[in-house]
Amino acid sequence: MTSLDYLVIAAHPDDAELSVGGTILLLKSQGATVGVLDLTDGEPTPHGSAETRRAETDAATKILGLDYRGNLGLVNRFVTADLPARHRLAGVLRHLRPRFLFAPYWEDAHPDHVAASALVDAARFWAKLTKSDLPGEPHYPQRIFYYFSMHLRLHHRTSLVLDISPFIEDKMRAVACYRSQFIEGRPTTFPTLLDEIRDRARYWGWTIGSAFGEPLLVREEVGLRGLRDLV
Repeated sequence: MTSLDYLVIAAHPDDAELSVGGTILLLKSQGATVGVLDLTDGEPTPHGSAETRRAETDAATKILGLDYRGNLGLVNRFVTADLPARHRLAGVLRHLRPRFLFAPYWEDAHPDHVAASALVDAARFWAKLTKSDLPGEPHYPQRIFYYFSMHLRLHHRTSLVLDISPFIEDKMRAVACYRSQFIEGRPTTFPTLLDEIRDRARYWGWTIGSAFGEPLLVREEVGLRGLRDLV
């Protein structure tokens, strides 16, 4: 495995597609290597199963064109930023050696998302440690971009919004692969959950004068070599 340019770390399969599916497609179109690491299998859920979710994840992965997709094997609904999980995630970071990370925003109603955010922060630091029992060579991803989930209806003050207009249809196709989560057993009248996902992307696109967008937040300053790509 050569080094990844970007690694999206998600608590559950479908989180990456929901929050940064368009961003992934944009980065891939620019020639970047992109991976997703799901922390759990996301099950049990009312209409899903481990086998179903694996098939849905495989289908979505194919649409996104990912260079890597893995699963850390933590337990859904019981994600904690404890030392064993930190050790496991730091080892994966040293193996994949991503330049940049994407992680869930630290404020959310879903405890797994909150724990996942803290876990990424801690594992990023641990991955650079020398004189440790971690596998591989030390590595420190340059920056973490935090993405937003759907469980709290907050209006975030973002650091940046990416224009994903050319990729909205493929993003929605990737999201729709998770039928057990977003289609089965849910209302079929407007607005459906898929309508809401698309409309949220439309709103963020409106904030930057584009058709569709995805918001991100960073704690550390972002440096630019020019202003050519600003919208």
